[in-house]
Amino acid sequence: MRRVRHTFRLFALVVVVLVGTGACTFDPRSGGSGGGGAAPVGAAEQASGASGTSGPAQHGRPTPASPAPRSTTAAPKKTTPKPKPKPTASTSAPTSPTASGCPQGQHQRAVETYLARLGGFGAVTVDGRQSAADCAAIKKFQKRYGIRPVEGRAGPTTLDVAQRLATTDTTRCKAGAGTTFCVDLTRQTVWAMRGGKVVMAPTVTRTGMSGYRTPSGTYTVNFRNPKEWSDPYEVWLPYWQHFTQGMGFHETTTYLHDKSIGSHGCVNLLHADAVRMWELGKVGTRVVLVGRRPGT
Repeated sequence: MRRVRHTFRLFALVVVVLVGTGACTFDPRSGGSGGGGAAPVGAAEQASGASGTSGPAQHGRPTPASPAPRSTTAAPKKTTPKPKPKPTASTSAPTSPTASGCPQGQHQRAVETYLARLGGFGAVTVDGRQSAADCAAIKKFQKRYGIRPVEGRAGPTTLDVAQRLATTDTTRCKAGAGTTFCVDLTRQTVWAMRGGKVVMAPTVTRTGMSGYRTPSGTYTVNFRNPKEWSDPYEVWLPYWQHFTQGMGFHETTTYLHDKSIGSHGCVNLLHADAVRMWELGKVGTRVVLVGRRPGT
């Protein structure tokens, strides 16, 4: 009888492991309000396969390959010298500091162009050469949007964020008379409008990754909690504002600019932006999402 009980418990454990805990969003039919959002980095990789391995190895240890048969005769050793690798240019390697004290990145002119268009970060000269003023403006921009490291270098992430923000068209959001939260899923930006005017300028966000696409459409904030708990991934979601199917706005718990991971449908925000949207929003606030995140 004990053997039967042991076998049954082992079978139940295997079923739980294979089935897993489910997606982060709640069943739309349940009407639940909490639980969406990004999982910790490790959980997102394992549960969703966003940047992990694929195939049976995800659910257990991979089967080691059979060792090759040993030869009974020793092969002669070759002493052919290995050719020295030729140096290649890296698109992300840091450069030496300039006279301004900041390294100059490979996207200097483009970043200067977008920062000049955005305004608010100090004087920049669009000439493709790093200066003390350019360095200060780029550092201010990097600090504002959580780009690491804050060193004033015009690298790929700084260019990507600057371009997305500078090309966001706020008129695409059909805002009403009240407060409207707007999300450009294509550019991964979010802003707020009130009475047809922008009251929170476009900022960065990260929405649902592949397999967990955040849908476009018009919704309404129907539940808010300054500190919501995500049941599936056991993580706090600060400044939670739910709008549909377990998806909502909240402060992210991971590095926002890591595109190898993403949310499970939620609209991830930097701390300052999550606080600002919490101050602007309320139950009943309109939510408009346009476009579609690339890769989803």
